Amino acid sequence: MGKEVEMGEASAEAAMDVDNKGKDASSIKVISVQERLAANVQLIEKAVKQKETRTLFSKLIRITQAIRKELSAHDVQVFVRSTLPTSLASSAAIVEHLQQVPATTTKDNGSADTAELVLATSDPLPEVEIYAYYLALLILIDNKQWPAARSLSSLTIDRLTTFNRRTLDVLGSRIFFYYSYAAEKSGALAEIRSCLLALHRSAVLHHDDIGQETLLNLLLRNYLAFNLYDQAEALRAKAQRDTYRSSHQHSRLLFYQGQIRAVRLEYSDARDALTQALRKAPAPAHGFRATVTKWLVVVRLLLGEVPDRAELVAPELHGALGVYLDLAATVRAGDLSAFASVASRHVSTFKADGTVHLVSRLRANVIRAGLRRIAAAYSRISLADVAAKLGLASTEDAEFVVAKSIRDGGISAMIDHDNGIVVAAAGADVYSTDEPLAAFHARIAFCMDVRNEAQRAMRYQMRPQHHSFEEANEAREKQEQELTAMLEEDDADF
Repeated sequence: MGKEVEMGEASAEAAMDVDNKGKDASSIKVISVQERLAANVQLIEKAVKQKETRTLFSKLIRITQAIRKELSAHDVQVFVRSTLPTSLASSAAIVEHLQQVPATTTKDNGSADTAELVLATSDPLPEVEIYAYYLALLILIDNKQWPAARSLSSLTIDRLTTFNRRTLDVLGSRIFFYYSYAAEKSGALAEIRSCLLALHRSAVLHHDDIGQETLLNLLLRNYLAFNLYDQAEALRAKAQRDTYRSSHQHSRLLFYQGQIRAVRLEYSDARDALTQALRKAPAPAHGFRATVTKWLVVVRLLLGEVPDRAELVAPELHGALGVYLDLAATVRAGDLSAFASVASRHVSTFKADGTVHLVSRLRANVIRAGLRRIAAAYSRISLADVAAKLGLASTEDAEFVVAKSIRDGGISAMIDHDNGIVVAAAGADVYSTDEPLAAFHARIAFCMDVRNEAQRAMRYQMRPQHHSFEEANEAREKQEQELTAMLEEDDADF
């Protein structure tokens, strides 16, 4: 009987818990998109009031990206009408462009009905106006309305250039990015180059740091898209900054710098730049990391280095480097026929990645790797067999390739021209050469670079600019007491 009573009480308590959980779940208020956008406006007003040009506006961008999937054209139209007065030309322009979004793509997010909408009557802050443009651009780009996005981004640039406010720098940098992105998708990338140069010049004159970094990367991307490597290098050499506010923009710049160096045959510098870009890139940016890794793999192969298999089959890359894994395998094996097969079979992939001109340079590396394997395996071998193993057309080609490799120091051997054979020299002790010293130096230099970059990236609390007279006296007395104590400790050691 007692057990039945206990079981009954337990079931009653469980039922009460379920009811309480149901009440808690029903009491949770779902925040609508309009409420979030209104909170963002308050955040903008707070940032402008505090003259905050970085932290709060970066937070604004993050919040907007978080609600981007829930945002619809209807939501932005309601936001525009509630924040921008109808007398403002920007309001009509934004609504007109948003009407080009198909009605089937509009999402119902429980936003406020237009019938209950309170229209704005006062002029908003310039930051709020540009933020409305920014939201409209996101909608047009997400719906792939490229002509409308390009048109609206041009209007946004025209409106943005009428202001000179540092509180617009972060939003302006995002507008610049989408302006270039819409032009690239519309096939008009070359047409906006002069505008980007003018914007970069204005950003330098206005000391817009984040704008300079963004526009420099956009210009480099513009030049590299048309293989204008000399112009890109000239711009980078004159416009590159010593310090960067955004690590993302810095990693992009290092990637473009690595591309330029690789095309200009400066493979060591290209490898260093691409390695730093990969290290500075954010972990969730899998696409960017995969693109950088593709270029880094080819550059390392051109330097005679073969990347480890684990670097090319990382799970976060989602198999994007399968083609380059096959390419590295053929270079390592020194099989010229297999390399030609991989290069011809995946030529479309290499063109899409922009590495086809670098892959074509790997033929000499494949031959060099094959010669090293042959020299290590045979003490003497005929030139005809060398030509057969390397896949060369004739014995004369094999003789020329072997002679050039011997002259460059690729292999230690000699050619017996009378008998048509290659005689390998006795292998020298690698520890009697400078190779271990060079390897250790490279590792130490890399570790020191990482340490120095980490030290430069540290942020310290800003010291107050003005101290009261009493605080200065107290600090001076404290320093004198510490100095006296240190001197007494030194005297005690005698």
